[in-house]
Amino acid sequence: MLANFTGMRSFLILGFPGLSPKYYGPVSAMLFFFYLAIAIGNCFILTFVVNERSLQKPTYLVFCHLALNDLTFGTLTLPKIISKYWFGESNISFYGCFTQMFFVHYLGSVTSFILSVMALDRFIAICIPLRYPALITNNIISVLCGFAWFIPLPLMVAVVLHALTLPFCKSNVIAQCYCDHISITNQACGENVQIVQVTTFCLAMFCLLLPLAFILFSYIYIIVVILKMSNAAGRKRTLSTCTPQIFITCLFYLPRCFVYVANTIGFSFSLDMRILLVLLYSLIPAAVNPIIYCFKTQYIKQTLLKKMKTHRIGIEIQLAFI
Repeated sequence: MLANFTGMRSFLILGFPGLSPKYYGPVSAMLFFFYLAIAIGNCFILTFVVNERSLQKPTYLVFCHLALNDLTFGTLTLPKIISKYWFGESNISFYGCFTQMFFVHYLGSVTSFILSVMALDRFIAICIPLRYPALITNNIISVLCGFAWFIPLPLMVAVVLHALTLPFCKSNVIAQCYCDHISITNQACGENVQIVQVTTFCLAMFCLLLPLAFILFSYIYIIVVILKMSNAAGRKRTLSTCTPQIFITCLFYLPRCFVYVANTIGFSFSLDMRILLVLLYSLIPAAVNPIIYCFKTQYIKQTLLKKMKTHRIGIEIQLAFI
């Protein structure tokens, strides 16, 4: 039976419990501009790549999938916490909270698999470059990214349905800025709570650590290949082609690993600090990734500068005839 036994109809998003009401306005404004950065940056990448035929190549198609994922994640998580501090709207419906939880964990898992596709693209491009045109095409990348979107889907559906079997008899307060599995199941009671939490943890580790193992193998092998190159200019040029992917991967994994390791060794955070860390490692990559695409990817930067230069020249010609 996929229903709780308490009649709980809604949850209350706590946000930052130690935040003084006088800071609600500035915090909501900061989160709003943060969301604008995510929306504008990722929409720009999607529009720019779709409309620029020279950028419709495998590497940049992966960037588009990641940008779509980041845009969706920001849209599904930030508006609710913004409305809490801006309008005092803290309530979220029972099933609305579970829906948000599904997308939070689903999109995080998709990101992990897309990053492994990104690593595969660079692995083949650098380690077996002669086979790259045959092995990595737009169609193959689209299929691989399709698998990245599909593989976590049944797993996260199972996670949600499993959590829905729990009775909820504790507080309806979600000690987080959005609904996630830990925050929701902490409000459940009964002997099955730990089983649900452990099962979900194992699935989460599968979705995070399996791609991470492949990513680490790929980039370590890539670095070894680059170091073996005799030409210094060639080493620098080759390394520059994979630095954006390495930056993006580090932004996603390193903060998560830090929090997991800190919890494992017994280093405790205050509730406000833990919520802030989760919010930062969830949302900073979504805001920063478009900047990395533009300024760390040479071809995108050159194409963007060329477009801006052409546009400026066009404006100057129009002004000259006025």
